[in-house]
Amino acid sequence: METRKGIFAGEDPFEIAKRWLDEASESEINDPNAIALSTVDADGMPNARVVLLKDIEPDAFVFYTNYTSAKAGELDHAGRAAFVMHWKSLRRQVRVRGLISKEDGPKADAYYSSRSLKSRLGAWASDQSKPLSSRASLMAEVAKVTAKKGTNPDRPPFWGGYRLAPLEIEFWADGEFRLHDRFVWRRDDVISGWTVTRLNP
Repeated sequence: METRKGIFAGEDPFEIAKRWLDEASESEINDPNAIALSTVDADGMPNARVVLLKDIEPDAFVFYTNYTSAKAGELDHAGRAAFVMHWKSLRRQVRVRGLISKEDGPKADAYYSSRSLKSRLGAWASDQSKPLSSRASLMAEVAKVTAKKGTNPDRPPFWGGYRLAPLEIEFWADGEFRLHDRFVWRRDDVISGWTVTRLNP
């Protein structure tokens, strides 16, 4: 079997993903942790949107959202999701598919507390994904929440995190003449070991 070298070297895909994200943080102008998150609704219709990845744990990727949002409903229903991180500056991407669970405890509390006050209040004010009559009505709700919650709002019960425990992680790097380098890590379940395969571009 071919030995993986250079940017693909390593025995832990989470560590490789962290290393790539750290490198992207030095070269991407905005939001190097942006991911295009894909879900499906109850009818099997796919959906995608960009969210911010907030943590790469030893066994999962973590992001946060409103639990009443469309994406949360789709995540809860399917229990599965996929995302891609793409960095133009590095000409690399990471593709991930796996199982979803909620991150709704102390870690979610800690992350919520680390956000700016306006972002914390905004989480209370926004009925995410629901129809909105006007920008003015949203700002009025922010003002109302600010008056009620003050400068140290607690985490809303309808806001928290999701953990994506991958069954597949692909590392992709641009190659000359579109002969890209691709290595996919796969496992049957979250407690199994990984197999690594080089893919054709």
